[in-house]
Amino acid sequence: MAFDSLAFHEQAVRTPSHESVQAMRELLVETIRDHGPEPTVEAGNTLATKYGSKSGPHVVLNTHIDTVPPHVPVQREDDIVYGRGACDAKGPLAALLAAFFACDPSRGRLTIAITPDEETTSAGAAALDVDGDRYIVGEPTGLDVCTAAKGRFEGTITIHGSNAHAAEPKVGVNAVAGAESVLASLRTFDENGSDEHPALGTPTLTPTVIRGGSAVNQIPDDCTITLDRRSVPPETSDGFERALNEHLEEHADTACEFSLTDRETPFLEAFATDDDSDLVREMCAAGGGDVRPFTAATEASYFAPAPTVVFGPGVLADETGAVAHADREYVRRSEIERASEIVHGTLCALLC
Repeated sequence: MAFDSLAFHEQAVRTPSHESVQAMRELLVETIRDHGPEPTVEAGNTLATKYGSKSGPHVVLNTHIDTVPPHVPVQREDDIVYGRGACDAKGPLAALLAAFFACDPSRGRLTIAITPDEETTSAGAAALDVDGDRYIVGEPTGLDVCTAAKGRFEGTITIHGSNAHAAEPKVGVNAVAGAESVLASLRTFDENGSDEHPALGTPTLTPTVIRGGSAVNQIPDDCTITLDRRSVPPETSDGFERALNEHLEEHADTACEFSLTDRETPFLEAFATDDDSDLVREMCAAGGGDVRPFTAATEASYFAPAPTVVFGPGVLADETGAVAHADREYVRRSEIERASEIVHGTLCALLC
C-alpha cells in the first residue's frame, strides 16, 4: 500500500507526544517498517537508510516527534489541519517521510533520522552520529529554504557584595546597586568586534531576569542577572562566555562573573550554509521559496558545518499571531504535499 502522507499526518497529530514520545515513536517505527527499510532506534532516535552506489553524497532528512504542552486535539477544516504538532513538526515529518519513501537512490545514501526531544534537551540530536554530507531539517518555514539561524545561549552574571545594616550602607557592598554598572556594560558589549552577518544581522544580548537581596533593611551581598544571547557565526558558546567575562572585568565597576547555564547537551549555536551550495540550489530548482534565515534556534546547528537547510510546511506565525506552540497551531494539507514534492525533487537531483 502506498504511503498516504495526509492520513499519516492526521494520525500523528492525534497522537500526544508532549509528555512522552513513546506512542509517536511506535507509530513512526511501524510506518517506516511498512513502507521502507527496517528502522532502528538508537539513543531515542529513529533511523532508516537507503543505499545507492558507494559514490555520491549522504543526505540526511531530520526532524523531531516531540511537541510542547498541552496537547491540542486535531480538527480538520477543508485544507487545514489544527492541532498540537500540526506544523511543529508533524507536518514536516509527514513531508520528509513521503519524500524518503518515494526516493530510490542510485548513488550515495539517504537517511531519515528523527529525534525525540528537540523541544527540551536535544539529547537525541546530540547523540546522533550519522556523518551526513547534506542535511534537510524539517521545521515550519512556509516552504522557504532557510540557510541560517542564530544560536541561543543563556547564562547568569553573579554580582558579589557584602551584607550590612541598611542604616549603615557605606559599611557594606550593595550587590543590587552594582547591577547598574553591569547592565550599562552589557549595552556596550557588541559595540566592538561583533560584525554584522550578511544573513543573520547582528547578535543580541538581553538581560531577562534579575534577582537580589533577601530583606528590606539589609544591604544585599549578592545579585544575579540572567542573560539571553542570540549569536551569529562564528561566535561559539565558549567564546561568548570568555569574551563577556573579559568585557565585564574591564567595564563593570563591581565584582562579578558570568557563567553559562549548565546543560547536558551543547547549546544550539548559530549556523549558516552558503547559498551557492548544491543543496540550496537544488531545493530552489525543485520549487522551494525564498532563501532566508530561520527565525528560531533549531537542532540544525548540530549538523553544521555540513550544508544544512531548514525547510517544511507551515509557519511559526501568521498575520494573526503565533501558530507553532499556540492553541491555534495548524498546517495546510496542500502545503505538506508540496513540501514532499520539493524534497523529493531535491533528493532525485542529488542522489539519482
